Amino acid sequence: MEFRPFRIPLTTRFRGVTERSGVLVRGSGPDGAEAWGEYSPFPDYTPERASRWWAAAMEAARGDWPAPVHASVEVNSIVPEVAPDAAPAHALANGCRTAKVKVGGRDSSLADDVARVAAVARALGPGGKVRVDANGAWDVDVAQRALRELDAAVRDAGLGGLEYAEQPCASVEELATLRRRTPVPIAADESVRIPGDVDDVLRLDAADIVVLKAAPLGGVRACLELAERAARPVVVSSAMESSVGLAAGLALALALPEQTHAHGLGTGALLAADTVARPLIPRDGRLSPRPLEVMA
Repeated sequence: MEFRPFRIPLTTRFRGVTERSGVLVRGSGPDGAEAWGEYSPFPDYTPERASRWWAAAMEAARGDWPAPVHASVEVNSIVPEVAPDAAPAHALANGCRTAKVKVGGRDSSLADDVARVAAVARALGPGGKVRVDANGAWDVDVAQRALRELDAAVRDAGLGGLEYAEQPCASVEELATLRRRTPVPIAADESVRIPGDVDDVLRLDAADIVVLKAAPLGGVRACLELAERAARPVVVSSAMESSVGLAAGLALALALPEQTHAHGLGTGALLAADTVARPLIPRDGRLSPRPLEVMA
């Protein structure tokens, strides 16, 4: 195997970082073809959590992914916490018809969030979908009020309300309580970071949708087992990897039997550079697999 370190700047801050770094791992698949994996856990991860990223990288470097059952998948755009007049360009990037809008940030008031979401909904127009992601920023009462106002903003723009709210509260218990108080569907993201977390979500009936990320959960095959256990719609999302890591998320999405929502795999557009010659960027709102031409 070959190990190749990389460091890539981001176009926008993500989880408090402005760059992504890690190691690419070159191996070979069962047919002898070159295969690449990515190991890029965040700096604050414990060795135990980082070990699952390593397992995912090794799975990819062995070419050990399941066969796809789809040719491509729909993906969402990402709207950072920007001013309302800057939001439409992010929402419409790469032809996406579903936008995930970041809300609940320390530098953004609820009024700011509502204005941003409204601008996105108007830009998408009929047939567009808006979801919000608070990264666990709210308590239950604040989340209930915020989702009511954000949902109304989307409806006022002529759309059918929020598609869902991703991780509005930090704990599974809070998600379960909120889910009983709001008509907005709830998606669990940060609450599913180790395989056993899915059981907690199911036990408390805390989410309508489960967000799975291939690297943090140990790889594509591990996530497919979790998706089957979850027995509810699954959205595959990235952890802001380079295109090598994104390829694992894409392999997972392509292997899911049902496609119910756009996936969060359009993050390649937020990288200022990449590890491959032809980055995995959506086209007309969809992402398709292709051979990875890893750059030296």
